[in-house]
This record gives sequence, C-alpha cells and structure tokens, in this order.
Amino acid sequence: MWVRVLGSAAGGAFPQWNCNCPACRAVRDGSRPCRPRTQSSVAVSADYRRWFLINASPDLRVQFESFPALHPQDGRATPLQAVLLTDAELDHTLGLLLLREGRGLELHATAAVREILCSGTALVRTLEAYCPVTWRQVVPGADVSLGAGLSYRAFDVPTSKRTRFGPGSGQARVVGYRLTDEHSGRTAVYLPGVQELTSAVRAQLDGCACLLVDGTCWSDDELIRLSLAERSAREMGHLPIDGPDGSLRQLSPLQIERKIYIHINNTNPILLEDSPERRLVEERGMEVAADGLEVKV
Repeated sequence: MWVRVLGSAAGGAFPQWNCNCPACRAVRDGSRPCRPRTQSSVAVSADYRRWFLINASPDLRVQFESFPALHPQDGRATPLQAVLLTDAELDHTLGLLLLREGRGLELHATAAVREILCSGTALVRTLEAYCPVTWRQVVPGADVSLGAGLSYRAFDVPTSKRTRFGPGSGQARVVGYRLTDEHSGRTAVYLPGVQELTSAVRAQLDGCACLLVDGTCWSDDELIRLSLAERSAREMGHLPIDGPDGSLRQLSPLQIERKIYIHINNTNPILLEDSPERRLVEERGMEVAADGLEVKV
C-alpha cells in the first residue's frame, strides 16, 4: 500500500494568506528553513494504479497536478476511484466542487457528515447539479472493501468542537480511517483531527505500520498567545503536540514504524526546520509531513 501526502497543512495552508505570524513571515521571506504546504489531503492505493482520496482539499487541483499517478490517462478517465471524508470541514470538502467535471463521484461519509454537507452547507447539492454522486455510508467499526486490494475501517473520534452548519446531530461527526492492504495485511491510520486520544481511539492504532496524526498546534494556547484566536487548540478539536498529556508524549513510545504529524497549522513552530520544537519531535521518533511525502506501507 502507498500513502501519498498531497497536502500537509491545516486550513489556510502555509503560509496562510491573511497571517503574518513568525512562521508565515519566515516562509515568505526565506529567513529560516521551511517549506510551503497546501491544505491536508492524502491519496492511498494498493496497486499504484487505482487511488482513493481521503478528504478533498481546496488545493486539490494543484495537488493532483503535482502527482503524475493521478493524471488522466484516457480522455477524461482518471485513476481516482472514490473520496473518503473524515468530517465536513470546509478545508476537507471544498475540493469536491473541483471534481464536478467528472463522470461521477463515489463519496464515503458518515450519516452525520452527509447531513451537514447536504443540509447545512448544501455543498453536495451544488455538486450534484453538475455530476452524479454515489453515497456510501460510513459506519464506524464496519470493515469495508474498496476493491483494488484495499479496505478500511472507520472509527469514531469524539469531539466537542462546534459545527457551524446545521445541528450536527448524531455521532461520528469526525472519524479516522484504518486502511488495510488486503494482500499484505499491513495497515495505516489516517487521523488528521483528534481532540483526545481515548482508549477507544488508541485501540485503533494497535498493530498499524504507519500513523498520520493531527499535528495542528504545538501548544494548547498557541493561537491565543499570538492574538490570532480566542479558543485553545482543544476547544477547536485538536490535541496539542506539547505538554504532559500532549500527543508527543503519548505517541512517541508506541511501536509504530512511521509516526507522522499532518494537518499542521501555519502557527506551529515544527514547520520551521531549525526550531527546537522540530528537533524535539524528530528526537522522539516522530516525523513532520510535507507535501509530496510518499510512504510505502
């Protein structure tokens, strides 16, 4: 199985268009070593021919162009088989509208996510005006074969994060995906948004070979200290990396071959390659995703 990081930043990308935080300044003026990043999404394949997209970033067009394996090969037929959604956030779903020229779209989402996209944002109703959409309901805990040698099991990621669109009724407003290569049996977990590493969430990490996990903020009060927001990372649905109960301390001891931070906010100092925070992450055996990273699981 191959996992290709198409985009590694959180919403707004890096640098963010309306942000002049230290990291955004550094990537613009080249004063410190760091790389621009687009908004988070990954592509997964068991055979390197048929690809499944997890989340559809607003930067999808440039992400597809940067990855030849996703280029069309016969007229307008593409290697894209389906899109799997972890939630209904705009930075994970706006790219769906860029797929409107296709012959049709297979979309995997929980009932709660579908409710928000169809009733709250009406985003998918707009998409359906251009192309047919086939819905596949994601049920946490159920094993689903995608064909092409790949299967997944979604799992609920509890969150108290408010939804801006509709009531957000029901469970599984946010899910992670445990992906399995049906030939080798090896697994990868994609978890770009997690508020707490509960025992149920941690159980989904057991035995996986690769973990791509929420790296949004370094500290819980990061955006507050920079006067960029009034809510903490946890209040926005993201477990910070640092701290006695942060993700670094909890995840670094786990026996997982590759542990990679993804969905990294523009304010996070781990984006600066010479920062002490970046050095600490790497010393603890974790990696920082960049656009174009490809992992063979």
